[in-house]
Amino acid sequence: MNETRPSMLRTLKAIGWSFIGIRKGSESQRDLARVHPLQLIAAGIVGAMVFVAALVALVHWVVRQPIA
Repeated sequence: MNETRPSMLRTLKAIGWSFIGIRKGSESQRDLARVHPLQLIAAGIVGAMVFVAALVALVHWVVRQPIA
């Protein structure tokens, strides 16, 4: 596999690590050098939308639970 080509998997991994907030600086720089900026932006927007949707679903689930 060519390591210089941007791949969607590498982009998703970079976005995932950035959401968590833990990543080595050298690994982050290497990912930024190898991913396509448009893929990075698109994956970030989709990841943020999924995160917000998961939070909304969690809140709805918690609110619907009967209080014992």
